[in-house]
Amino acid sequence: MPSAPLSSPVPLSVLDLVPVSSGSTPRQALERTVELARRAEAAGYHRYWLAEHHLARGVASSAPALVIGLVAGATGRIRVGSAAVQLGHHTALSVVEQFGTLDALYPGRIDLGLGRSGHRGGTRAGTAGAAVPERAGEAPSAAREARWVDGVLIPAPFSPRGLLESPYFAVQQALLQLPGAVSPAYPEQVDEIRALLAGDYRSAGGVEAHAVPGEGADLQLWVLGSSGGESARVAGERGLPFAANYHVSPGTILETVQAYRDAFRPSAELTRPHVVVSADVVVGPDDGTARRLASGYGLWVRSIRTGRGAIPFPSPREAAEHRWTEADRALVADRVDTQLVGSARTVVEGLRRLRAVTDADELLITTITHDHADRVRSYELLADAWRQGGAA
Repeated sequence: MPSAPLSSPVPLSVLDLVPVSSGSTPRQALERTVELARRAEAAGYHRYWLAEHHLARGVASSAPALVIGLVAGATGRIRVGSAAVQLGHHTALSVVEQFGTLDALYPGRIDLGLGRSGHRGGTRAGTAGAAVPERAGEAPSAAREARWVDGVLIPAPFSPRGLLESPYFAVQQALLQLPGAVSPAYPEQVDEIRALLAGDYRSAGGVEAHAVPGEGADLQLWVLGSSGGESARVAGERGLPFAANYHVSPGTILETVQAYRDAFRPSAELTRPHVVVSADVVVGPDDGTARRLASGYGLWVRSIRTGRGAIPFPSPREAAEHRWTEADRALVADRVDTQLVGSARTVVEGLRRLRAVTDADELLITTITHDHADRVRSYELLADAWRQGGAA
């Protein structure tokens, strides 16, 4: 029998990157995503969101609309959506048609999360999706030291500038864009999507266009972001719900949610700001076991930040055999130090502090372990503990 939803007062949801573990295949990763979604629904999670990544051997979430269809078809209640469709890689019409089709098949259950990654001065360019903070290309935050805020670590912000200059990203740019293609500025593209969904799209010359499927779809529209820049402003000014990425850019989480709230204007969708905050989590039966299960995380983040793209997620043995340099440790410290790892009690306490500091309305949990059974168990242990009082 399914558990009661984890909805009072702060829901928990799942963010799935469809990770490929070392020694496994993308097919196995996709099959495991479907199983995890079923188990997450039974455990009471509120949403199940799929990321968008490209050209990375360690993740199989390159076509989120397809995977959303698989997950929605395998479940019956849980909301399923994108976190996020990277608009620099898509047209507004293609997004509306894809998600309109999903809504036609699974009405009232589909979330459309929009991300800014891929935009470079208005041109369509390639990035690694959620692997790179959306603030790339914007002015970086002022340099500052790591600090603790009411028990929550806010590390020094990470700058992806060197990563974006790597040959790997040049290849992505070439493969993810059509030659000579130029996409609208991000705010304009969000407005195009909203107009196509509402059925009131007009071109600059006044010509109507109607997306079928898509027009009138019962989608819940979200904006995702990793800084206090354009994404936060777009979400706030249009009165849309906003997802802030503590798991991608922990050093900017406070300015991100504040920028959204400062920009917020009531809309037909929302009368007050609504924020979901993401967190990397690994739960085990005890703190020591959880740390062993999470030990591959640093190597995995290192592969992203050195410009190679995410590698297949390492096993604890592979992680133990790696010899770290001080430079490598510094490269991943903000992500490793802010990952919430431990027993259910330890992690619940960390999530409660994160929720309090950010005033989050929901929490979005992403968990990766080498062994699929450990990953499923982590989500189930967390759900049980949250239901027993963690959400209070």
